[in-house]
Amino acid sequence: MLAEFDLIRRYFMSSQEASTASNGVTLGCGDDATLLLPQAGQQLAVSVDTSVVDVHIPREAPAFAVGHRALAVALSDLAAMGATSRWCLMALTLDQRQFADDEATHAWLADYARGFHALSQLHATTLVGGDVTSGALSIGVTVMGEVPVGEALTRGGAKAGDVIAVTGALGGGAGGLALWQQGERDLAHPLLNRYLLPQPRLVAGLALRGLATAALDISDGLLADLAHIRDASQVGAVIALDALPLADALESTLGREAALKAALSGGDDYELLVTLGADDVAEAQQRLAPLGLSLTVIGHCSEALGVSASDQSELSDYAGWQHFSGEAP
Repeated sequence: MLAEFDLIRRYFMSSQEASTASNGVTLGCGDDATLLLPQAGQQLAVSVDTSVVDVHIPREAPAFAVGHRALAVALSDLAAMGATSRWCLMALTLDQRQFADDEATHAWLADYARGFHALSQLHATTLVGGDVTSGALSIGVTVMGEVPVGEALTRGGAKAGDVIAVTGALGGGAGGLALWQQGERDLAHPLLNRYLLPQPRLVAGLALRGLATAALDISDGLLADLAHIRDASQVGAVIALDALPLADALESTLGREAALKAALSGGDDYELLVTLGADDVAEAQQRLAPLGLSLTVIGHCSEALGVSASDQSELSDYAGWQHFSGEAP
């Protein structure tokens, strides 16, 4: 097995050298810290996300998907802020006990790095440092991006009367997890693809800047994440269950009730949940259309605090995922 720093050089440094000088990095991987140069007039947006084996992703998931997903879920937070991604740090804890030999370890690392770097290059995000250690498999990714001063999307700007909308479709992440647990392994299946290879909506976040009054990404389930906007903005929310855009093949795979639960509380969708003025919906949809991405109105903000369904359906059974809740993921 390669020593720590040889491993870093082999899998995580060589493919980043070309982008370093052109992306505001004055000192990249290989020193005690990295030195970065943000652009004038920009605020720095920073977020960290941790992926733990058998909590966030199955132990047997393809290494390419593990690398992609670890970065994607972190980049999704920048998308929710309307930020442009620039740099990332990665802390990889690698469990060598899960591999038969050094050859298997290197094969996994090569595939993991391929997934991570492919997504980082797609979104012009330079890996500028991190750490590699031994232990139970987990990946911590810190992402850094830029947004013009005063233009960041936050959770706290929604107002009573604003509409509530989501990009794309819901329930695919939870539907894909259900399929994985049933033995499905074909990543070409649309639900499994949504779960293992989520796509951060960075370009959509940029397109919605200046229109959305509040935003976040849907990671813990629509209802749980909508509650964050409710609390930060001090507004209520009324949603129309029949307006929810369900992921392809979700209802035919799980049935109507399970599909609805996946959309409301399943999580792992990484779509954007936004509020905006009713008069701005058409403009927002036009901005997203060239991206091949829909924006669906699913409800509105109200003065009465709380989250309810427009048809009076009971929502208490659709709780989103929470760590330390005592429930299995």
